[in-house]
Amino acid sequence: MQAGLNIVHVPLGARAYDVVIGPGLLAQAGARILPFLDRPRVVVVTDRNVGALHLDALRDGLGAAGISMSELVLPAGEATKGWPEFERTLDWLLEQRVERNDVVVAFGGGVIGDLVGFAAAVLRRGVRFVQIPTSLLAQVDSSVGGKTGINAAQGKNLIGAFHQPVLVLADTEVLATMTPRDFLSGYGEVVKYGLLGDLDFFQWLEENGPALAAGDMGARVQAVARAVQMKADIVVRDETEQGDRALLNLGHTFGHALEAATGYSDRLLHGEGVAIGCALAFELSARMGLCSQEDPSRVRAHLRSMGMKVDLGDIEGELPDAEALLGLMGQDKKMMGGKLHYVLARGLGQAFVTADVSRDMVRSVLMDALRGQRVGDV
Repeated sequence: MQAGLNIVHVPLGARAYDVVIGPGLLAQAGARILPFLDRPRVVVVTDRNVGALHLDALRDGLGAAGISMSELVLPAGEATKGWPEFERTLDWLLEQRVERNDVVVAFGGGVIGDLVGFAAAVLRRGVRFVQIPTSLLAQVDSSVGGKTGINAAQGKNLIGAFHQPVLVLADTEVLATMTPRDFLSGYGEVVKYGLLGDLDFFQWLEENGPALAAGDMGARVQAVARAVQMKADIVVRDETEQGDRALLNLGHTFGHALEAATGYSDRLLHGEGVAIGCALAFELSARMGLCSQEDPSRVRAHLRSMGMKVDLGDIEGELPDAEALLGLMGQDKKMMGGKLHYVLARGLGQAFVTADVSRDMVRSVLMDALRGQRVGDV
């Protein structure tokens, strides 16, 4: 293992792959991708923001190994993750005469990774792809595990496929170009891992979160590597989300409803929704007597100390009422047998999945949150 790099192996048999984490990986991209190529070319899909910042560096890194690249640059933002840009991407890949043994590179945040991974899954019934995630959220979550897809009018990620990458290159240097808000949005997914299954990691984040946010490279590599290892362990146990993998949705049932309520706009970024959703999930757990009231207070205190959104009142503009939010939660893809499954917690680091949740209790939590009461002081 090269100094400064961490490698997390995802052992899925014939579909196993490595997640390489650390600084300087764009410069090494060619050397690391070359073993997967039958011919020295790749096609790259990115967005305008990432392309403007990093596409030349990726081209240089690939060129150093004699690999040529063609690129498609899509608009930035969650609105890209839908049918129009998905169809545009497939048309472009076909125009590039991408063959089944070629490699498609998803170069961007979670939107690009999800959309391009889905395109790779259905193109010629499956072509190989490499994830080069450029956001903290994508590095710790969406680039690992093979979940790909696009959004529908009815909700997020309702159309997609499981399609594992052949390699993930998480260059932690590119995180320095993220805005503070986008970085903290990704941190919502980082803290989720501690809350769902690793109290020691959550305590480490309480101590090291500020340094991580301030740019400490060692802390960033360590946090990304720990989150990726946790996700890899869960994915190996439950690749297609029949059981344990649903734990990764901690905060997401509430969060996705809030994203839908805000029109998937900049009013609420995905990781911000997850952070608020985690606070609500712990509040719901406490009201159900599953964990102590100190746990949601501690969750909220840490998120607040990081300068993150914690309450519904932190979201700009009006929100629908509790009944409407419940309706949006009912569109969640975690519906099974007509019942919504929640990820709740018996304590910090002790999440579990259950459908045994009173709709009235959820409504009560949402109504109090909408009234602006401090969750945890109710």
